[in-house]
Amino acid sequence: MKKTQFQQKHGAKAWKKRNSNLMKKIKSKQQSSLKKQHSTERLTRNDTLAIFKSKKPYYLNKKPKSPSKWRLPTVILLSSLLTIILVIPTLIVVPFGKDNQEQQSTGAIENEEAASSVELGSSPFSVSVMRTASDEVEGIPLEEYVVGVVASEMPADFEKEALKAQSLAARTYIVNHKLHGESTEKSDVTDTVQHQVYKDNYQLRKQWGSDYDWKINKIKEAVAETEGEILTYKESPITPAFFSTSNGYTENSEDYWENELPYLRSVESPWDENSPKFLDQKTFTFGQLEAALEIDLPNQTPLPIELTRTDSKRVGKLQIDGKTFSGRDVREKLELRSSDFTIEQKNDHFIFTTKGFGHGIGMSQYGANGMAKEGKNYKDIVNYYYKDVKISTVNETAPTLVSK
Repeated sequence: MKKTQFQQKHGAKAWKKRNSNLMKKIKSKQQSSLKKQHSTERLTRNDTLAIFKSKKPYYLNKKPKSPSKWRLPTVILLSSLLTIILVIPTLIVVPFGKDNQEQQSTGAIENEEAASSVELGSSPFSVSVMRTASDEVEGIPLEEYVVGVVASEMPADFEKEALKAQSLAARTYIVNHKLHGESTEKSDVTDTVQHQVYKDNYQLRKQWGSDYDWKINKIKEAVAETEGEILTYKESPITPAFFSTSNGYTENSEDYWENELPYLRSVESPWDENSPKFLDQKTFTFGQLEAALEIDLPNQTPLPIELTRTDSKRVGKLQIDGKTFSGRDVREKLELRSSDFTIEQKNDHFIFTTKGFGHGIGMSQYGANGMAKEGKNYKDIVNYYYKDVKISTVNETAPTLVSK
Protein backbone atom coordinates (compact mmCIF):
# COMPACT_ATOMS: atom_id res chain seq x y z
CA MET A 1 0.00 0.00 0.00
CA LYS A 2 1.37 3.36 -1.03
CA LYS A 3 1.94 5.86 1.86
CA THR A 4 0.51 9.39 1.70
CA GLN A 5 2.65 12.51 2.03
CA PHE A 6 1.25 13.00 5.61
CA GLN A 7 2.48 9.49 6.58
CA GLN A 8 5.90 10.06 5.06
CA LYS A 9 6.27 13.38 6.85
CA HIS A 10 4.69 12.71 10.32
CA GLY A 11 4.75 9.00 10.66
CA ALA A 12 2.10 6.31 11.05
CA LYS A 13 1.10 7.23 14.58
CA ALA A 14 0.16 10.79 13.75
CA TRP A 15 -1.78 9.62 10.73
CA LYS A 16 -3.95 7.31 12.86
CA LYS A 17 -4.69 10.11 15.33
CA ARG A 18 -5.74 12.44 12.52
CA ASN A 19 -8.09 9.82 11.07
CA SER A 20 -9.67 9.26 14.49
CA ASN A 21 -10.48 12.98 14.87
CA LEU A 22 -12.01 13.08 11.41
CA MET A 23 -14.28 10.12 12.22
CA LYS A 24 -15.50 11.82 15.40
CA LYS A 25 -16.43 14.99 13.46
CA ILE A 26 -18.31 12.95 10.85
CA LYS A 27 -20.27 11.07 13.53
CA SER A 28 -21.10 14.35 15.31
CA LYS A 29 -22.47 15.88 12.10
CA GLN A 30 -24.54 12.76 11.38
CA GLN A 31 -26.07 12.82 14.90
CA SER A 32 -26.91 16.53 14.55
CA SER A 33 -28.59 15.90 11.20
CA LEU A 34 -30.69 13.07 12.67
CA LYS A 35 -31.85 15.27 15.57
CA LYS A 36 -33.04 17.97 13.12
CA GLN A 37 -34.85 15.38 11.04
CA HIS A 38 -36.64 13.95 14.09
CA SER A 39 -37.62 17.44 15.24
CA THR A 40 -39.13 18.23 11.84
CA GLU A 41 -41.04 14.92 11.78
CA ARG A 42 -42.52 15.58 15.23
CA LEU A 43 -43.58 19.04 14.13
CA THR A 44 -45.19 17.69 11.00
CA ARG A 45 -47.15 15.01 12.80
CA ASN A 46 -48.16 16.75 16.00
CA ASP A 47 -48.25 20.47 15.28
CA THR A 48 -49.63 20.81 11.75
CA LEU A 49 -53.17 21.54 12.99
CA ALA A 50 -51.89 24.17 15.39
CA ILE A 51 -49.98 25.85 12.58
CA PHE A 52 -53.05 26.13 10.37
CA LYS A 53 -55.31 27.31 13.21
CA SER A 54 -52.90 29.98 14.38
CA LYS A 55 -53.41 33.45 12.93
CA LYS A 56 -49.75 34.33 13.74
CA PRO A 57 -46.80 33.01 11.69
CA TYR A 58 -45.16 29.86 13.02
CA TYR A 59 -41.38 29.60 12.70
CA LEU A 60 -39.72 26.23 12.62
CA ASN A 61 -36.76 25.49 14.85
CA LYS A 62 -37.57 28.49 17.05
CA LYS A 63 -38.74 28.26 20.61
CA PRO A 64 -42.21 29.86 20.89
CA LYS A 65 -42.52 32.89 23.07
CA SER A 66 -44.34 32.53 26.33
CA PRO A 67 -47.87 34.05 26.33
CA SER A 68 -48.12 37.62 27.45
CA LYS A 69 -49.54 38.47 30.84
CA TRP A 70 -52.78 39.96 29.41
CA ARG A 71 -53.70 37.08 27.04
CA LEU A 72 -55.40 34.83 29.62
CA PRO A 73 -57.75 37.55 31.05
CA THR A 74 -58.67 38.56 27.50
CA VAL A 75 -59.67 34.98 26.64
CA ILE A 76 -61.79 34.77 29.79
CA LEU A 77 -63.47 38.10 28.99
CA LEU A 78 -64.27 37.08 25.40
CA SER A 79 -65.66 33.74 26.56
CA SER A 80 -67.91 35.52 29.04
CA LEU A 81 -69.19 37.92 26.38
CA LEU A 82 -69.88 35.03 24.00
CA THR A 83 -71.87 33.28 26.73
CA ILE A 84 -73.92 36.41 27.36
CA ILE A 85 -74.62 36.91 23.66
CA LEU A 86 -75.62 33.31 22.91
CA VAL A 87 -77.06 31.86 26.09
CA ILE A 88 -79.05 34.69 27.70
CA PRO A 89 -81.22 35.49 24.61
CA THR A 90 -82.03 31.78 24.41
CA LEU A 91 -83.13 31.76 28.03
CA ILE A 92 -85.34 34.77 27.35
CA VAL A 93 -86.85 33.55 24.05
CA VAL A 94 -87.65 29.97 25.09
CA PRO A 95 -90.21 30.88 27.78
CA PHE A 96 -91.88 33.39 25.46
CA GLY A 97 -91.85 30.83 22.63
CA LYS A 98 -93.58 28.38 24.91
CA ASP A 99 -96.10 31.04 25.92
CA ASN A 100 -96.74 31.87 22.27
CA GLN A 101 -97.26 28.21 21.40
CA GLU A 102 -99.59 27.86 24.36
CA GLN A 103 -101.50 30.96 23.25
CA GLN A 104 -101.80 29.63 19.68
CA SER A 105 -102.92 26.25 20.96
CA THR A 106 -105.42 27.89 23.31
CA GLY A 107 -106.65 30.11 20.48
CA ALA A 108 -107.20 27.10 18.21
CA ILE A 109 -109.16 25.36 20.96
CA GLU A 110 -111.23 28.49 21.58
CA ASN A 111 -111.96 28.81 17.85
CA GLU A 112 -113.09 25.17 17.71
CA GLU A 113 -115.26 25.72 20.75
CA ALA A 114 -116.66 28.91 19.20
CA ALA A 115 -117.50 27.03 15.98
CA SER A 116 -119.51 24.49 17.93
CA SER A 117 -120.87 26.89 20.54
CA VAL A 118 -123.40 28.65 18.29
CA GLU A 119 -126.69 27.45 19.69
CA LEU A 120 -129.90 27.65 17.75
CA GLY A 121 -133.05 28.95 19.35
CA SER A 122 -135.93 26.74 20.31
CA SER A 123 -138.06 25.40 17.50
CA PRO A 124 -141.86 25.67 17.86
CA PHE A 125 -142.38 22.63 15.62
CA SER A 126 -140.56 20.07 13.50
CA VAL A 127 -140.52 19.62 9.73
CA SER A 128 -140.94 16.14 8.30
CA VAL A 129 -138.58 15.87 5.34
CA MET A 130 -138.47 13.05 2.83
CA ARG A 131 -134.76 12.29 2.40
CA THR A 132 -134.13 11.37 -1.20
CA ALA A 133 -130.98 9.30 -0.60
CA SER A 134 -132.49 7.02 2.04
CA ASP A 135 -136.16 7.27 1.01
CA GLU A 136 -136.97 7.82 4.66
CA VAL A 137 -138.72 10.66 6.50
CA GLU A 138 -136.84 12.64 9.11
CA GLY A 139 -138.37 14.96 11.67
CA ILE A 140 -136.14 18.03 11.84
CA PRO A 141 -136.59 20.96 14.29
CA LEU A 142 -137.58 24.15 12.45
CA GLU A 143 -134.42 26.20 13.12
CA GLU A 144 -132.15 23.27 12.27
CA TYR A 145 -134.12 22.79 9.05
CA VAL A 146 -133.62 26.47 8.16
CA VAL A 147 -129.85 26.08 8.67
CA GLY A 148 -129.77 23.13 6.26
CA VAL A 149 -131.79 25.06 3.66
CA VAL A 150 -129.74 28.26 3.83
CA ALA A 151 -126.51 26.22 3.62
CA SER A 152 -127.86 24.49 0.51
CA GLU A 153 -129.51 27.42 -1.26
CA MET A 154 -127.02 30.30 -0.76
CA PRO A 155 -123.18 30.41 -0.84
CA ALA A 156 -121.83 30.54 2.73
CA ASP A 157 -119.23 33.14 1.80
CA PHE A 158 -121.99 35.69 1.13
CA GLU A 159 -122.39 38.58 3.55
CA LYS A 160 -124.11 37.60 6.78
CA GLU A 161 -126.93 40.11 6.22
CA ALA A 162 -127.71 38.36 2.93
CA LEU A 163 -127.69 35.01 4.75
CA LYS A 164 -130.10 36.44 7.31
CA ALA A 165 -132.44 37.57 4.52
CA GLN A 166 -132.26 34.04 3.10
CA SER A 167 -133.07 32.66 6.56
CA LEU A 168 -136.31 34.63 6.62
CA ALA A 169 -137.22 33.39 3.15
CA ALA A 170 -136.52 29.75 4.08
CA ARG A 171 -138.44 29.93 7.37
CA THR A 172 -141.35 31.74 5.75
CA TYR A 173 -141.55 29.18 2.98
CA ILE A 174 -141.94 26.20 5.27
CA VAL A 175 -144.45 27.97 7.55
CA ASN A 176 -146.55 28.98 4.55
CA HIS A 177 -146.28 25.48 3.08
CA LYS A 178 -147.37 23.78 6.30
CA LEU A 179 -150.32 26.17 6.59
CA HIS A 180 -151.47 26.27 2.97
CA GLY A 181 -149.40 23.87 0.88
CA GLU A 182 -149.98 20.29 -0.11
CA SER A 183 -148.27 17.73 2.07
CA THR A 184 -148.10 14.01 1.43
CA GLU A 185 -149.15 11.49 4.02
CA LYS A 186 -145.50 10.73 4.72
CA SER A 187 -143.82 14.16 4.83
CA ASP A 188 -144.29 17.91 4.66
CA VAL A 189 -141.63 18.45 1.99
CA THR A 190 -138.82 16.75 0.09
CA ASP A 191 -135.17 17.82 0.29
CA THR A 192 -135.02 18.79 -3.41
CA VAL A 193 -135.78 21.83 -5.57
CA GLN A 194 -139.37 20.62 -5.67
CA HIS A 195 -139.63 22.48 -2.36
CA GLN A 196 -136.38 23.74 -0.80
CA VAL A 197 -133.03 22.01 -1.03
CA TYR A 198 -132.02 20.66 2.38
CA LYS A 199 -128.70 19.03 3.35
CA ASP A 200 -127.77 17.66 6.76
CA ASN A 201 -124.44 18.02 8.58
CA TYR A 202 -122.99 14.84 7.07
CA GLN A 203 -123.69 16.05 3.53
CA LEU A 204 -122.36 19.54 4.27
CA ARG A 205 -119.15 18.19 5.82
CA LYS A 206 -118.59 16.11 2.71
CA GLN A 207 -119.31 19.11 0.46
CA TRP A 208 -117.27 21.73 2.35
CA GLY A 209 -114.43 19.64 3.72
CA SER A 210 -112.03 21.71 5.83
CA ASP A 211 -114.27 24.80 5.42
CA TYR A 212 -117.17 23.16 7.23
CA ASP A 213 -116.60 24.69 10.68
CA TRP A 214 -116.50 28.37 9.71
CA LYS A 215 -119.26 28.02 7.11
CA ILE A 216 -121.74 26.23 9.33
CA ASN A 217 -120.90 28.58 12.20
CA LYS A 218 -121.59 31.63 10.02
CA ILE A 219 -124.91 30.25 8.82
CA LYS A 220 -125.96 29.24 12.31
CA GLU A 221 -125.29 32.78 13.49
CA ALA A 222 -127.47 34.18 10.68
CA VAL A 223 -130.30 31.80 11.55
CA ALA A 224 -129.98 32.37 15.31
CA GLU A 225 -130.05 36.16 14.87
CA THR A 226 -133.37 35.90 12.99
CA GLU A 227 -134.88 33.23 15.22
CA GLY A 228 -138.59 32.70 14.58
CA GLU A 229 -138.91 35.60 12.10
CA ILE A 230 -141.00 35.26 8.94
CA LEU A 231 -142.38 37.59 6.24
CA THR A 232 -146.09 38.37 6.16
CA TYR A 233 -148.47 40.34 3.98
CA LYS A 234 -151.74 41.28 5.64
CA GLU A 235 -151.00 38.99 8.57
CA SER A 236 -150.38 35.92 6.37
CA PRO A 237 -147.06 34.33 5.40
CA ILE A 238 -146.00 35.25 1.87
CA THR A 239 -144.69 33.08 -0.94
CA PRO A 240 -141.03 34.13 -0.51
CA ALA A 241 -139.78 33.44 -4.02
CA PHE A 242 -136.03 33.80 -4.56
CA PHE A 243 -133.53 33.02 -7.30
CA SER A 244 -129.82 33.34 -8.05
CA THR A 245 -129.20 36.25 -10.43
CA SER A 246 -131.40 38.78 -12.19
CA ASN A 247 -130.91 40.39 -15.58
CA GLY A 248 -130.89 43.78 -13.84
CA TYR A 249 -134.59 43.59 -12.85
CA THR A 250 -136.81 41.19 -10.96
CA GLU A 251 -139.97 39.88 -12.61
CA ASN A 252 -143.65 40.54 -11.83
CA SER A 253 -145.14 37.26 -10.63
CA GLU A 254 -147.91 37.21 -13.28
CA ASP A 255 -145.39 37.63 -16.11
CA TYR A 256 -143.84 34.26 -15.31
CA TRP A 257 -146.43 32.50 -13.16
CA GLU A 258 -150.21 32.64 -13.55
CA ASN A 259 -151.12 34.53 -10.38
CA GLU A 260 -150.49 38.15 -9.58
CA LEU A 261 -149.10 38.61 -6.08
CA PRO A 262 -148.96 42.21 -4.85
CA TYR A 263 -145.68 41.83 -2.95
CA LEU A 264 -143.85 40.24 -5.91
CA ARG A 265 -143.31 43.30 -8.06
CA SER A 266 -140.54 44.07 -10.55
CA VAL A 267 -137.69 46.16 -9.11
CA GLU A 268 -134.28 47.15 -10.40
CA SER A 269 -131.39 44.96 -9.25
CA PRO A 270 -128.16 46.42 -10.66
CA TRP A 271 -125.87 44.49 -8.28
CA ASP A 272 -126.42 41.29 -10.25
CA GLU A 273 -124.14 42.32 -13.09
CA ASN A 274 -121.22 41.33 -10.82
CA SER A 275 -122.54 37.77 -10.54
CA PRO A 276 -120.46 35.06 -12.28
CA LYS A 277 -123.81 33.69 -13.53
CA PHE A 278 -124.95 36.91 -15.18
CA LEU A 279 -124.18 35.87 -18.80
CA ASP A 280 -124.38 32.51 -20.54
CA GLN A 281 -124.62 31.04 -24.04
CA LYS A 282 -126.00 27.82 -25.49
CA THR A 283 -125.91 26.72 -29.13
CA PHE A 284 -128.45 24.43 -30.83
CA THR A 285 -128.47 22.86 -34.24
CA PHE A 286 -131.56 23.04 -36.43
CA GLY A 287 -132.52 19.51 -35.49
CA GLN A 288 -131.91 20.06 -31.73
CA LEU A 289 -134.17 23.12 -31.73
CA GLU A 290 -136.95 21.20 -33.51
CA ALA A 291 -136.68 18.32 -31.06
CA ALA A 292 -136.62 20.53 -27.93
CA LEU A 293 -139.59 22.66 -29.01
CA GLU A 294 -141.36 19.64 -30.51
CA ILE A 295 -142.08 21.35 -33.83
CA ASP A 296 -141.20 20.98 -37.52
CA LEU A 297 -139.41 23.97 -39.00
CA PRO A 298 -139.07 24.84 -42.70
CA ASN A 299 -135.68 24.21 -44.17
CA GLN A 300 -134.75 27.83 -44.71
CA THR A 301 -132.40 30.40 -43.20
CA PRO A 302 -132.87 32.71 -41.58
CA LEU A 303 -136.06 31.56 -39.89
CA PRO A 304 -138.62 34.28 -39.11
CA ILE A 305 -138.41 34.88 -35.34
CA GLU A 306 -140.27 37.53 -33.29
CA LEU A 307 -139.84 38.32 -29.59
CA THR A 308 -141.97 40.38 -27.21
CA ARG A 309 -140.66 41.39 -23.77
CA THR A 310 -142.06 42.03 -20.30
CA ASP A 311 -141.44 45.09 -18.10
CA SER A 312 -138.32 43.38 -16.76
CA LYS A 313 -136.95 42.91 -20.31
CA ARG A 314 -137.43 39.15 -20.26
CA VAL A 315 -139.04 37.36 -23.17
CA GLY A 316 -142.82 37.31 -22.84
CA LYS A 317 -143.58 35.56 -26.15
CA LEU A 318 -141.53 33.91 -28.89
CA GLN A 319 -142.97 33.39 -32.38
CA ILE A 320 -141.03 31.12 -34.71
CA ASP A 321 -142.48 30.13 -38.08
CA GLY A 322 -145.94 31.13 -36.86
CA LYS A 323 -145.74 29.04 -33.70
CA THR A 324 -145.92 30.84 -30.33
CA PHE A 325 -144.20 29.99 -27.05
CA SER A 326 -143.95 31.82 -23.73
CA GLY A 327 -140.55 32.88 -22.55
CA ARG A 328 -140.91 30.47 -19.65
CA ASP A 329 -141.70 27.57 -22.03
CA VAL A 330 -138.62 28.27 -24.15
CA ARG A 331 -136.40 28.56 -21.06
CA GLU A 332 -137.62 25.27 -19.63
CA LYS A 333 -137.63 23.31 -22.89
CA LEU A 334 -134.12 24.47 -23.87
CA GLU A 335 -132.90 24.45 -20.24
CA LEU A 336 -131.73 28.05 -20.46
CA ARG A 337 -130.55 29.92 -17.38
CA SER A 338 -133.03 32.74 -17.85
CA SER A 339 -136.05 33.83 -19.86
CA ASP A 340 -134.13 36.96 -20.88
CA PHE A 341 -132.48 35.72 -24.06
CA THR A 342 -131.51 36.81 -27.56
CA ILE A 343 -131.21 34.51 -30.60
CA GLU A 344 -128.52 34.67 -33.26
CA GLN A 345 -128.82 32.49 -36.38
CA LYS A 346 -125.64 31.21 -38.04
CA ASN A 347 -126.32 28.84 -40.94
CA ASP A 348 -128.19 25.94 -39.33
CA HIS A 349 -127.17 26.88 -35.75
CA PHE A 350 -129.01 29.03 -33.19
CA ILE A 351 -127.03 30.81 -30.46
CA PHE A 352 -129.05 31.73 -27.33
CA THR A 353 -127.42 34.35 -25.08
CA THR A 354 -129.05 34.72 -21.66
CA LYS A 355 -128.83 37.31 -18.89
CA GLY A 356 -129.45 36.23 -15.31
CA PHE A 357 -130.03 32.86 -13.69
CA GLY A 358 -133.44 31.76 -12.41
CA HIS A 359 -137.09 32.63 -12.83
CA GLY A 360 -136.47 36.23 -11.70
CA ILE A 361 -139.34 36.51 -9.18
CA GLY A 362 -138.83 37.82 -5.65
CA MET A 363 -135.40 38.18 -4.04
CA SER A 364 -132.24 37.99 -6.11
CA GLN A 365 -129.54 36.30 -4.03
CA TYR A 366 -126.64 38.08 -5.73
CA GLY A 367 -128.62 41.29 -5.49
CA ALA A 368 -129.09 40.72 -1.75
CA ASN A 369 -125.36 40.15 -1.35
CA GLY A 370 -124.63 43.32 -3.31
CA MET A 371 -126.93 45.32 -1.05
CA ALA A 372 -125.27 43.82 2.05
CA LYS A 373 -121.85 44.83 0.75
CA GLU A 374 -123.13 48.40 0.51
CA GLY A 375 -124.08 48.32 4.19
CA LYS A 376 -127.76 47.38 3.98
CA ASN A 377 -129.09 45.01 6.65
CA TYR A 378 -131.40 42.04 6.16
CA LYS A 379 -134.52 44.09 6.90
CA ASP A 380 -133.57 46.56 4.16
CA ILE A 381 -133.02 43.68 1.76
CA VAL A 382 -136.31 41.83 2.30
CA ASN A 383 -138.32 45.05 2.25
CA TYR A 384 -136.71 46.01 -1.05
CA TYR A 385 -137.42 42.77 -2.89
CA TYR A 386 -140.79 41.99 -1.26
CA LYS A 387 -143.11 44.99 -1.41
CA ASP A 388 -145.24 46.07 1.56
CA VAL A 389 -144.35 43.08 3.73
CA LYS A 390 -143.92 42.93 7.48
CA ILE A 391 -141.44 40.98 9.58
CA SER A 392 -143.52 38.91 12.01
CA THR A 393 -142.91 35.81 14.13
CA VAL A 394 -144.03 32.22 13.84
CA ASN A 395 -145.76 32.38 17.21
CA GLU A 396 -147.83 35.40 16.15
CA THR A 397 -148.67 34.22 12.64
CA ALA A 398 -149.07 30.47 12.99
CA PRO A 399 -150.25 29.65 16.53
CA THR A 400 -151.90 26.49 15.23
CA LEU A 401 -148.54 25.13 14.15
CA VAL A 402 -146.95 26.07 17.47
CA SER A 403 -149.70 24.39 19.49
CA LYS A 404 -149.02 21.10 17.75
